[in-house]
Amino acid sequence: MVESMPLVAPKPRHVPLATSLLEQIGNTPLLRLAKLDAELPGVEIYAKAEFFNPGGSVKDRAALNMILDGERTGRFTHDRTLLDATSGNTGIAYAMICALKGYRVKLCLPANASHERKQILKGFGAEMVYSDPGEGSDGAIRLCKQLYEADPDAYFYPDQYNNPANWKAHFDGTAVEIIEQTAGAITHFVTSMGTSGTFTGNSRRLKRDVPGVTCISAQPSSGFHGLEGLKHMPTAIVPGIYDEKLADDNLWIETEDAYRMTRWLGRNEGILVGMSSGANVHAAREVGRQLVKQGRKGVVVTILADGATKYLSEPFWDEQD
Repeated sequence: MVESMPLVAPKPRHVPLATSLLEQIGNTPLLRLAKLDAELPGVEIYAKAEFFNPGGSVKDRAALNMILDGERTGRFTHDRTLLDATSGNTGIAYAMICALKGYRVKLCLPANASHERKQILKGFGAEMVYSDPGEGSDGAIRLCKQLYEADPDAYFYPDQYNNPANWKAHFDGTAVEIIEQTAGAITHFVTSMGTSGTFTGNSRRLKRDVPGVTCISAQPSSGFHGLEGLKHMPTAIVPGIYDEKLADDNLWIETEDAYRMTRWLGRNEGILVGMSSGANVHAAREVGRQLVKQGRKGVVVTILADGATKYLSEPFWDEQD
């Protein structure tokens, strides 16, 4: 007969204080892409993992700041519906935050937005109005303005492409985190642009607080590209918050290079992200290569704008490199 073991009281464990979903926006990790920069002596490449935000993308930051600004100014009340144009991520962030706060949401997006994005928006209870897929994000912008002008009193129209609260979310948040996480050692910041809020806000703060930092924008190489959410500024409706003078340089990105890097990150760094993130990391590697050619060292930081969950039905994953 086996003697019964005496009961031992479990050791007390620390239970963290409860927190709000919205308090989880921001303070995302900065990841070292060690395999990517292994062949770049003297260069370190880091990526801000924005898919750790609860809505899954960097747009959580801007959406929250624009909503809070609307509430503070009295433009956003519960008798108005939030209306905006989106390629997907900002709309998801709006829908998530408004579901929590009890607001109605109507979003204009291209009809060819990924199936996953549409399902996520449905899950958060957002109403969707589709624009011509051939017109990209610009078509969604035009449709949104038509709806708003037809009944302005019914809507809160944050207008992410022209709202300073967009870029200020990064000026006051993302850039501060990058400076702290690199201990001020960042030498180069590079990211692609949609609304341009991420590039604008980060660049303004970095240029103010980090002497000698270089800020480089990245864009698709033409107006006809497969990088959802990104703008080719020479042929697109240029956002009002975009300031081309901020960029010390610009890199033109080929769609296939972005796709190839997106696949590479999953298969080599264990990071599944969207195509704009692939474009950003490709651009960061190009910056690193230029530094090596010049015999210079550097700490290059870019943005992993979102995860891959919204794009898994895209055919580019099937390609073999």
